[in-house]
Amino acid sequence: MKLTREQVRHVATLAHLALSPEEEAKMQEQLSAILEAVETLRELDTAAVEPTSHAASAVGGWREDTVQPSLPAEKALANAPARVGTSFAVPRILE
Repeated sequence: MKLTREQVRHVATLAHLALSPEEEAKMQEQLSAILEAVETLRELDTAAVEPTSHAASAVGGWREDTVQPSLPAEKALANAPARVGTSFAVPRILE
């Protein structure tokens, strides 16, 4: 599906983007390519494919949630440029 320059301008307006004529031409080409790829995917027969809610398998990828010893504070803060007690000291950003 080839987009027109006017359709690209409409999408840019919806996205609050100000595009130069060169950027409009580039977006017209790229968005048209994306829509053509989607059209190709629509031609596939997916009737036998079970719907998924996540791209990765949720089974077998997780370790058992067990209590383990933590990293000692001294070791965790060994390379800290500044610290206060057992915490990192960071510059104040709000006044």
